[in-house]
Amino acid sequence: MKNTYKFPFTLGAIVISLLCPAFPAGGQSTSPSRAAAVIDSMPHAKQIDQAAISPDGAQVAYIIEGELTVIPASGGTTRPIAVEGKLALRDVSWSRDSRQIAFIADLAGDVPAAQVFTAALDGSAPVKRAEVKGYAATPTFSPDGSKLALLFIEGMPRIAGPLQPMTPLAGVIDDEVYEQRLTTIDLTTNALAQVTPADVYIYEYDWTPDGQGWIATAAHGSGDANWYIAKLYRISSPSGEMHEIYAPKWQIAEPHISPDGKYVAFIEGLMSDEGSTGGDVYVVSTAGGPPRNLTPKLNSSPSSLAWTGPDQLIFAQNVDGESGFSTVDVSSGSVRSLWTGEEFLGTASSPSASLSRDGSVTAVVRQSASTPPEVWAGPIGKWKQLTTVNTEAKPVWGEMHNFHWTNGAMKLEGWLMLPKDFAPGKTYPLIVNVHGGPSSACASHWDTKMMGAESALGYFAFCPNPRGSYGQGEAFTRGNVKDFGGGDFRDIMAGVDAISKRYPIDSRRIGIRGHSYGGYMTMWAETQTHRFAAAVAGAGLSDWLSYYGVNDIDEWMIPFFGASVYDDPAVYAKSDPMHFVKAVKTPTLVLVGDRDGEVPMEQSVEWWHALQAMKVPVRLVVYPNEGHVFMKPADARDYFVRTLDWFDDWFGKVSAKPANVSVH
Repeated sequence: MKNTYKFPFTLGAIVISLLCPAFPAGGQSTSPSRAAAVIDSMPHAKQIDQAAISPDGAQVAYIIEGELTVIPASGGTTRPIAVEGKLALRDVSWSRDSRQIAFIADLAGDVPAAQVFTAALDGSAPVKRAEVKGYAATPTFSPDGSKLALLFIEGMPRIAGPLQPMTPLAGVIDDEVYEQRLTTIDLTTNALAQVTPADVYIYEYDWTPDGQGWIATAAHGSGDANWYIAKLYRISSPSGEMHEIYAPKWQIAEPHISPDGKYVAFIEGLMSDEGSTGGDVYVVSTAGGPPRNLTPKLNSSPSSLAWTGPDQLIFAQNVDGESGFSTVDVSSGSVRSLWTGEEFLGTASSPSASLSRDGSVTAVVRQSASTPPEVWAGPIGKWKQLTTVNTEAKPVWGEMHNFHWTNGAMKLEGWLMLPKDFAPGKTYPLIVNVHGGPSSACASHWDTKMMGAESALGYFAFCPNPRGSYGQGEAFTRGNVKDFGGGDFRDIMAGVDAISKRYPIDSRRIGIRGHSYGGYMTMWAETQTHRFAAAVAGAGLSDWLSYYGVNDIDEWMIPFFGASVYDDPAVYAKSDPMHFVKAVKTPTLVLVGDRDGEVPMEQSVEWWHALQAMKVPVRLVVYPNEGHVFMKPADARDYFVRTLDWFDDWFGKVSAKPANVSVH
């Protein structure tokens, strides 16, 4: 990414504000403010990073804020595992015999460096197996326990992934690429060897049952951009020779080889972000050949899977905005639902679980809008709570409901949180929170920063799942292909109308906000309607032509638009906020990190500049050394406080409208 605009600041947010004479000033982040007080009073819940069950189903290893613990799956005495220096730990995995775990300890410093450990469950101290300079991830034991495999980017100057702050461009720019390679550690000698070719980026992998190689998703070139065109490979050990198994039409994730080594199961679908998984479940022979779609008519979005026998898979899924589990028989394609629940299961954006070898016992992180995350284990749907780290955290916001509505023949859903202390007889503001992606979904998460804070401030908070989202099958997820800002925008507005008919919404105090795709939809909405009293666009995309030239993940656009912006500019132009910017009247706050590679800062600067020229009330805040997701707690807090202040200020300029809607 090349930053056209240079700012001589190193600490704190950079605020560029425009107070137009024709409009009142709004959105100043005063301290203390009502929003800041609410944010700072939110209940603190510890973050649970991972829960992994042993293959025999007897033990669960979990990581909470960098601290690793092992506990019997049935409950009982815990065993903390730490290393010298009390380093933060991550990426824990079990040996096939359930007697050891492997994990990574990150070293302090400005550039990534880590140590790789194994620990036996006999009470002995963890053993350091390697220390690497660069980014390391996902260590796993070979089937016989003699080796570890891991993903390693030697000399990587930053944490891997497109959400992280990008390395600023400087000097002569060439095509230097840091590749993530499959690497092994011999547990007898602790010798480390990089196995796969130096020009290939490995994303995910699984050992073959005989331990003589792996299956993996991989691509040549830039790891951030080329995940979208990754293929499925078979890799030989120790030569690293790669044989292509399958070249997908869409994106692929979750590759897992069957216990007999004959098939690879994976998820393929239209995915807008690595790690946000959804699609259909496929299998293909490890020898190659045409794949089979096992779930072609499924009205949900599988997101993780595991083999529980040579002919059966269990997969987690988003089902109409909720979490669920199903099995699929590989031979017949028969799908059987095991469980569906309103709460969210997992630690990322898509439902997931850790399964024992036979699938009879699972470990999950359960959470919802009313219940903070905890680790649970047991048969699917019959879990027992193992941790109580967040017992003291209680919600200070209103009730959350899975809200359904229609747009023509389209059936839609999302999540609606009522204001704290909601009482019929008065009207309330509404904030629309558009999720990122677009291949993602709102769910019933424990949310202390945005929807929870909006509710605590006395607002309705709405997070819609329009077409393009997960939860209703792959055809629904592909519903916005070549139609960004079309049907998806109409779906959102139909949701606003449906809420306004059922609940006492003040039509003069409706706001919209979002980050990434949500930031784009916020910018787009401003060009299509004047119904919003205020808007906040985080890392928004304002101009498809300039965006195509400066973002670091341009391959994501081809599946959604069918061609590059150079080959088919018209399909982009009809969804381009900048083409319609003269229609904007909504007061807008624009927030972005200056090292964002997914949606570079320049997109926010363009939108700010355009609204400034249109004399629309606008404020731009640039956060130094932040990427697409803010990593520094102080910046994240400032982001949320400014957002809520903006709505509070502009809503405050409008007198409340009397209630004329009965709640039912």
